[in-house]
Amino acid sequence: MAAKEKSLEQFVKQQIRKWEIPPAKADQKPEVRVPVITVSMEPGSGGSLVAQKVAKHLGFDYFHRDIIQGIAKSARIRASIIDTLEKERLSGIEDFIASLYKNQYLYPGIYMQHLLKVINTIAQHGRAVIVGRGANFILPEKERFSVRVIAPLQIRIQNIVRAYGVKEEDARRRVIRREARRGAFVRKSYDADIADPENYELFINTGRMPIESTVEAIIAAVRRI
Repeated sequence: MAAKEKSLEQFVKQQIRKWEIPPAKADQKPEVRVPVITVSMEPGSGGSLVAQKVAKHLGFDYFHRDIIQGIAKSARIRASIIDTLEKERLSGIEDFIASLYKNQYLYPGIYMQHLLKVINTIAQHGRAVIVGRGANFILPEKERFSVRVIAPLQIRIQNIVRAYGVKEEDARRRVIRREARRGAFVRKSYDADIADPENYELFINTGRMPIESTVEAIIAAVRRI
């Protein structure tokens, strides 16, 4: 636990230094007008890898599971509890979790307050790629460029099989469960459909477009805004 807290503290300090010290001109990447790129993805579609590559190419900060830790720090609650809450709170066992953690349980309304705080803090500093958490529903349209990365189910299943060395049926269950949880989170938290194309500026199918081409398409799009 102490090691985790130290790691979180190091991450926070490192991020603050990044925000406080402007990059040297030689390190600056070509400017884009949009301060934040949000990436939503179907499980197994390669969206996380796409987001990482976009962030690296543009010189943006990349935020994914770091956001869980940010919420944990903001709420002064263990990251592992937030992780459990985020994965399970929509599956009908809220009361069970509450009974386990008692005063450490972060109720959905409070969770969203801290999530809003973390996402908006990141957005204020800009030059960021944020993965998931419904960030595109939190930030105003003028302040972000939202991307949805998809792929056919069978391709996503095979991606999970290769990435984690699991059986195809286990990969299928994993993909379907995660997809259902993410859809339920967005529906309950933002009263929105995670799969609705109208909620995004760009929809990309990695089943038909290689990862590198997907990255290039996103970068080209944000540079033309």
